[in-house]
Amino acid sequence: MNNQIEVNGNCHCGKIKISGKCEQGMVVACHCTDCQQFSGAPFRPVVIIKKDDIIIEGQVTEYSKIADSGNERIQGFCGTCGCQLYARAPDKSVFNVRTGFLKQQHTLTPAKHIFGQSKVAWIEKILEGRWHVGGPDSNEMHLNF
Repeated sequence: MNNQIEVNGNCHCGKIKISGKCEQGMVVACHCTDCQQFSGAPFRPVVIIKKDDIIIEGQVTEYSKIADSGNERIQGFCGTCGCQLYARAPDKSVFNVRTGFLKQQHTLTPAKHIFGQSKVAWIEKILEGRWHVGGPDSNEMHLNF
């Protein structure tokens, strides 16, 4: 049984393309404060891909930062459209690829959530709010779970 999934996508402007493969269990939702700040969202889903399993085409702009752990993390993004692409280890051994630009984003359900101690307080209530088909003035929709 093959538990590998293949992913591919491109930044908003199309100048950078990324493809790769990872184990199905390596889809993760990160709730760390860095991911919250960089993404402007309560968490950031990623697929964790090893260096031998990723192909990056195009010129990625990178920003180096020191995480709360003291480890250096390199943030990769498109210098033209600003699309956030990945965070990586300095030695390029592992890439945490952002799922939002991947064509498979709707099927990449996180297998686990990490840095739960910094999750936003309301995350467990996210399904309780009113949902709309489109913008705030569009029809309400009902979620079927």
